[in-house]
Amino acid sequence: MVGEVKISQKQARKLGLKPQKSLSPAIEKCCLRMCAKSSYQQAEEDLLMLMGLKVGHSTLQRLVVNNQLPSLQTEMDTPPITQVSIDGGKICLRGKEHEGGQWRDYKLVSFHQGGCEAFFQDPDGLQQWSETQNLAPIVTLLGDGHLGIWKTMARFASLKWLIRREVLDWYHLKENLYKAGGSLKRLKTVEDLLWHGKVEMAMEQFEGLKNKRFQRFVAYLTTHRSRIPNYGACQSLGIPIGSGDVESKIKQVSARVKLSGARWNRENVPQILRLRCAYLNRSPLLALNS
Repeated sequence: MVGEVKISQKQARKLGLKPQKSLSPAIEKCCLRMCAKSSYQQAEEDLLMLMGLKVGHSTLQRLVVNNQLPSLQTEMDTPPITQVSIDGGKICLRGKEHEGGQWRDYKLVSFHQGGCEAFFQDPDGLQQWSETQNLAPIVTLLGDGHLGIWKTMARFASLKWLIRREVLDWYHLKENLYKAGGSLKRLKTVEDLLWHGKVEMAMEQFEGLKNKRFQRFVAYLTTHRSRIPNYGACQSLGIPIGSGDVESKIKQVSARVKLSGARWNRENVPQILRLRCAYLNRSPLLALNS
């Protein structure tokens, strides 16, 4: 940063400056917000244009890596969490020289009442974090048909007093049904049966059929039988039947971490995911008026 001015220790304490820091708290927040929205290079250019400050992209990267933002924490004086979706996203890790990027998974947890948090290959951290949240006695957990998601779901808030209502996303279920193909009349019949939670009757519609697509769909229904409720009744009771909330959040996180050509050091992935989530959560730690 150019234009540095030396100040006394007394002035530093009054301004809330930390030792060895060349950025004020307000400027640091501006930098973090810029980095949460765009690449480090773009953040450098925007800061120079909008504020007349020259903060190098390498300095911005170090700021993000060294800034330990706390994870999302739901407050006890707010309505408890009743609906949760979990889904997986992809992030490209930097490989060895002359090697391409290596795509790896992270998991994103979204509270339908607001707020999300991402975890990179850290199931224990996800579980410990989830058990500190302000959860309702009954929590609806939504996800698509990917078994890895439900494996992660099993680690969410493994509390003895918590009643977990697992629901397979209706729209993914319907999509998989129509991928099976075949008679449109049969598909419409099966769709209606599944909408009302009549899974056994739905599977009977495929009995005796040898098509492998039908067999795969029946196996899919068998795997998720306990997660297929009466969707019509759920909808009338205000219980969510779709995981679109978390899918939207995944897209918003991807807008930052999957920029063209972006490659990440493995050890820096948790920080950029947390920064992006804090920005999406409108965290007071990134608000200039806090």
